[in-house]
Amino acid sequence: MILGASGPDTVQCSRAGCREDAVYQVNWRNPKIHGIDRVKVWAACAEHVDFLAEFVRSRDFPVAVTTLGETVETVGAEADS
Repeated sequence: MILGASGPDTVQCSRAGCREDAVYQVNWRNPKIHGIDRVKVWAACAEHVDFLAEFVRSRDFPVAVTTLGETVETVGAEADS
């Protein structure tokens, strides 16, 4: 499910096979192909938030974990300055 799209009131976790309601966002970007203004978002339940965040961190991508619905304009901007 895409955040901000019209549809059901609940957002499911982005972890494969998980059907739990998301309560967090894992905001990230691939600095090799995206500028600082491009933020990708995965929804995460409480059980999988650490797994999803570590998945992108292990690839050296900047990550910011927030509560679901919080707007993030940039991720890792300070690393590119």
